[in-house]
Amino acid sequence: MPKATPTCCPPAAPTPALPKDEAAANEQLARLAKALGHPARVAIIRLLLRRDTCVCGEIVDELPLAQSTVSQHLKHLKEAGLIRGDVDGPRVCYCVDEGAIALLRGLVEGLR
Repeated sequence: MPKATPTCCPPAAPTPALPKDEAAANEQLARLAKALGHPARVAIIRLLLRRDTCVCGEIVDELPLAQSTVSQHLKHLKEAGLIRGDVDGPRVCYCVDEGAIALLRGLVEGLR
């Protein structure tokens, strides 16, 4: 079983508030949806949510993708704020940003 590191990610920021303005909500939802717009990125989020802890290096072992490809997908997810990462020696550890996931849920629910 892969080893997970429970305390590698930086502290989470507070959950962002849902935008009150519809245009701002649309912009935020589109940005987050774009970050999730590739099946590999969705797989990475699912993997990190299943682990419920920081993951260091095992993401490549879990996906049928090259290290460089996984790194690019992680970069997109991190830039969108969906995941957090911290350097742990020669590798980077990642975890889901629960606040960003809560914001995403709220924005999707607000579509109704």
